Amino acid sequence: MLWHEISIHTREEVAELVATAFHEMGAGGVTIEESGTLNKERDTSLGQLYDTPLNDIPEGEAVVQAYFADPDNTAELIRQLEEHVAFVRDELGYDVGKAEIKSRVVDEEDWAHSWKQYYKPMRISNRLTIKPTWETYEPESPDEIILELDPGMAFGTGTHPTTSLCLRTLEQEVAPGIELIDVGTGSGVLAIAAARLGASRVLALDLDPVAVTSANENVRLNGVEGSVTVMESDLLGVLRSAGASADVGVNVPVKLVVANILAEVILLFTDDVYEVLESGGTYITSGIYKTKEADVQEGLRRAGFEIERIERDQDWVAIVAKKR
Repeated sequence: MLWHEISIHTREEVAELVATAFHEMGAGGVTIEESGTLNKERDTSLGQLYDTPLNDIPEGEAVVQAYFADPDNTAELIRQLEEHVAFVRDELGYDVGKAEIKSRVVDEEDWAHSWKQYYKPMRISNRLTIKPTWETYEPESPDEIILELDPGMAFGTGTHPTTSLCLRTLEQEVAPGIELIDVGTGSGVLAIAAARLGASRVLALDLDPVAVTSANENVRLNGVEGSVTVMESDLLGVLRSAGASADVGVNVPVKLVVANILAEVILLFTDDVYEVLESGGTYITSGIYKTKEADVQEGLRRAGFEIERIERDQDWVAIVAKKR
């Protein structure tokens, strides 16, 4: 099968914003390739291996590629992308870099499978290791938790700094028996990790039906179907259903909420998170680029949260806040 690839050369900090736009435009798959030069600082404190080959993308830049099955709609898709990039630059205030857009026709094999050779097992934290389902891996210690993941083309490998930040923070915050909500679950990796770390019940939410399918499959692969409920919903929908707790898999209010989403989206439902958390509960937010950190902190405080600590990885930020 032939696909139309539309790619844009932009800045790393807006790559996920662009990827989100591609998904909304109906892309059958999206990839993000960031700088692979030797100057990039990478965390190897836990023995991580980076097998992605070096590329010629300059530091701080990224190429986002999306794949569409409709060959007659390319010009309209490019127009939509140009409008979105202008919005990100002019309204949100991000540097979009050169924003060079290209298109070409590719064979499905060129993108649907070849990327897998670069996705290897990676130790994320003291206890958590992400392993793609097609790789073999032997645990290095008795307490190491292996997260089996088949992310699909649309939902990432779980090794991006924002996800790694969330996983490391979850390891510190998840206590045995707690219940929590994962907003914007994607591949389901955070919800699965929470269950494997001892959470008794996890509600994983996503508005994208394809993400829900992907998350459900990964939940099955990791054997946590009894602990994790995946729903196509936003947090407000869960709040409306809170009177029927059995229907949403957790008892609202919960002890912990985690959201690995873009900063602009986080700010839209901060009050809802405050409502769904019990007193003293924890809110972990990630997906925040460093230039948006102050905005998110202000939004959290305005909603009534107290900032407990901030974790950083490269140019990305995770904020741990408490409901007092």
